[in-house]
Amino acid sequence: MTESSGDQPVSTRDHILAEALKCFADVGYDGTSLRLIAARVGIRKPSLLHHFASKDALYSEVFENALSDWLARVEEVITATSSGWTKIDLVLTAGFRFFEDNIEFVRLLRREALDGGVHLGIDLSGVMRPLFDEAVRYFEREMSAGSIRQHDPRQLLLTGYGALLTYFSDAPFIGGLIDSDPMSADSLRLRLEHIRAFFRSALEIQPG
Repeated sequence: MTESSGDQPVSTRDHILAEALKCFADVGYDGTSLRLIAARVGIRKPSLLHHFASKDALYSEVFENALSDWLARVEEVITATSSGWTKIDLVLTAGFRFFEDNIEFVRLLRREALDGGVHLGIDLSGVMRPLFDEAVRYFEREMSAGSIRQHDPRQLLLTGYGALLTYFSDAPFIGGLIDSDPMSADSLRLRLEHIRAFFRSALEIQPG
């Protein structure tokens, strides 16, 4: 065991995963060494290799754990009984809150998307495609039912992806544009309010 998080002790393995996520997010796969991660955990490289056989194995588990958490949070709101704009609002908010809580994963996801998933040995877009296609079908059903306004579903999803992910991945750049900390509580509240209002005005059909 290593340092505690609240009242719960953190295992060495979990500590390795947490520090590895920070390293991979900060300097990328190529810029991260097992020796660097071990030093940040406070152990030696052979001790790290006792838990993970290689950098590839460690990277894969870091990425897949974070991706699974993201998909689980989205799936939870997707399966809610709501429909129309209400469900879209829930998904937008859940995605925003997850990225807010997992900024290192956002940077890691952006790096992996730019690199085409080469470090994972998987087709990242292929992994995400079923969720994307499911969302397209949802938009098509709701538009056909007259629950939301007509738009190109795929373009809507790409716009939503960019609106959420880019804000967090490009936070240092955005901070220079708005002259404030984009990760402050006030900035995050304003950003989420804007995203929700923007998509609501684009999608919600007003009665009458």
